[in-house]
Amino acid sequence: MIKSRIQIVEGDITQMSVDGIVNAANSRLAGGGGVDGAIHQAAGVEQLQQACRQYDGCPTGQVRSTPAFNLPAQRVLHTVGPVWQGGQAGEAELLRSCYQSTLELAVQEQLKSLAFPAISCGVYGYPHEEAARIAITTVAEWLKTSPSPDKIIFVLFSQPMVDIYRRIFREVAEK
Repeated sequence: MIKSRIQIVEGDITQMSVDGIVNAANSRLAGGGGVDGAIHQAAGVEQLQQACRQYDGCPTGQVRSTPAFNLPAQRVLHTVGPVWQGGQAGEAELLRSCYQSTLELAVQEQLKSLAFPAISCGVYGYPHEEAARIAITTVAEWLKTSPSPDKIIFVLFSQPMVDIYRRIFREVAEK
């Protein structure tokens, strides 16, 4: 069941036709580099920044929702991942919370399909292997008990990252 609901692809998250695109945002929700910058550009910088201003930022591990504007999605779910500080500063719990709170909000907003990037794996420096394990495990555990969302797509920026996610997904799916 879980295997049919999770997909792992290499690609551009801004091109995904899904109900919700997840943004690896900064705590100011101000747009930045990497996935965050690409999502702001594709959605329409002025429109998305204006929508983000309704919030007074977003704490690490939490999520905020805005319209998707020019993206092929209904909503952008902005979540703030932790900056890697060596693993002893609660990073794993905060990263897990990003996925958990995003899934909770997706259900509240009745989003049936979500595209996730590799949260915290760019300039925030989270080790890819550990981040992928947290992402896959958290999403798989959610899907075991929840009928929604129907489809989760991990949209990753490189083939090596896809390989990491797929290997970990095989390990988790076999349990």
